[in-house]
Amino acid sequence: MRKTRTAMMVVCAMMCMASWTAMAAEDEGPSLSTSVSAAFMSKYIWRGQLLNDDYVMQPSVGLAYGGLSASLWGNVDMTEYHQDASGNDNQWEFTEYDWTIGYADKVPGIDCLKYSVGAIYYYFPSLTDDGDTLEVYAGLGLDMTLSPTVTLYRDIDEGDCSYVAFSVSHSVEKLFELCTDMPVGMTASASVGWGNEAYNKFYWSGLEDSALNDLTVSVGFPMPVMGWTVTPSIAYVTLLDSDVRAADSYSSYSGNNDSDYVFTGLTLSKSF
Repeated sequence: MRKTRTAMMVVCAMMCMASWTAMAAEDEGPSLSTSVSAAFMSKYIWRGQLLNDDYVMQPSVGLAYGGLSASLWGNVDMTEYHQDASGNDNQWEFTEYDWTIGYADKVPGIDCLKYSVGAIYYYFPSLTDDGDTLEVYAGLGLDMTLSPTVTLYRDIDEGDCSYVAFSVSHSVEKLFELCTDMPVGMTASASVGWGNEAYNKFYWSGLEDSALNDLTVSVGFPMPVMGWTVTPSIAYVTLLDSDVRAADSYSSYSGNNDSDYVFTGLTLSKSF
């Protein structure tokens, strides 16, 4: 029942937002935009947790109107890495859906300071236990070199815990030209995540201490191809705290016990 109420709240919020943007689009002001993407990754790692040590596909679709946004993201296992509760493999099936609604803008009177607020509902169709949950988030960022940002994620459902991400990023529109009319850019980012005691107890096998959890560094090289943006990428993820590394059952499940990962990806994206 609790999950049903949570899902209904998220769906209703997204429906209200869609209705509002449809009406607003009739007036003068920002236009309604749509984005679609499909990422093919050699691993699926979330906040330092190795959720799939094999190939996955991660499609998404999003709507934006001014500072408002709504998106649906999913994960598809491309191999037989996982099995559902009945023992059937999940190859070419969705193992996760994330619904996100949010709003982002500049802080009034402080043009260099940005903020964001929103909610994310995580749904795992192959799980029979209480894995689905709802997070709300709030972030602050500086509109300057490296765009430093801090975001607090608060699980208000199953986890009842908090995670904080500190991140920086930088992009170069044209790094070099691959061939005529095909400029190759670069996007680079790094983030460090901290989990409170409740977060680490919930996600790291009962660990009962707050700690710096994970470091993620990624580099991508976007280029235009036939009206789409194609971005090959490479990322490095490591767990920072020794107690978190000791509690990492995900790496043990995959046979990788060092809690350090390098993985690649290829993303196709387009905005309308």
